[in-house]
Formats: sequence, C-alpha cells, structure tokens
Amino acid sequence: MKYATGLALGLAVTATVVTGPVSAAPHPASARAIVPLTNADDGRTVTVRAGDQVRVQLTGVREPGVMWVWSAPQASVPATLRRTGGSTSPGGDATAVFEATGSGTSDITSQRRCVAQPGQVCSHAVLLWKATINVQ
Repeated sequence: MKYATGLALGLAVTATVVTGPVSAAPHPASARAIVPLTNADDGRTVTVRAGDQVRVQLTGVREPGVMWVWSAPQASVPATLRRTGGSTSPGGDATAVFEATGSGTSDITSQRRCVAQPGQVCSHAVLLWKATINVQ
C-alpha cells in the first residue's frame, strides 16, 4: 500500500507539471492568411487583409508537338500587392507570391501562349488569366 500511495502521488505531480497552464490560441485578427490561386481561379475576385499572402500556381499544358506556357504573374498595382517571389519553369508552369501591403484593388495577370516544337505549328492566340484582389 505504501508503494501504491507513492506511485499515485508521483503520477499526480507529473501530470500537474506536464500539463501546466493552458495558453489561449492566438487572436484570429493577428493571423495572416495564405490565399492560393490556380488555373481554375481565372476571373475570380478575392478579398484579403493587409499582410496576407496570395500565392499563384499556374500549370502549363503539353499537347502533341506544342506546349502552352505561362508568363510570370504580375500585379497591376504593386503598391497594393507587392510581389515577393516567383518563377517560370521549362514545363510551362508559373508561380508568384504577393504580399498585400496596402488597401485598394489590384489585378494579378498572366498570359498563356503556345510554343511549338521544331516542325510543328501552333496558334498565335494569347490567353489571359486574371484574378482581382481587394485588399482591406
């Protein structure tokens, strides 16, 4: 019995030390959102807060003899959406990361064009991708 009481007391002390006081979750207003945009978001309007991040991932398309490639996404109003990173890939993909820095509205745009392999022909059409970002 003496050992059982000691064991129970030891477990109680350990549980108190391990669990300790519980902290409240961070206030939601201080959390920064990450908003992903893809090919499917063409024409979409999104509202974000200053400090939020908008990540664009556009996927190129390969067809026999041709590839449709994206240009690097750009913001129409850099004072509202500051581009902090981005790239294009040989496979036609394009990515960009923007930080919402000021209130207002900015479009993010990219163009998709056809690149033909040697001996192939493709359209001269340029397709526009656009998302409108409202920053509050």
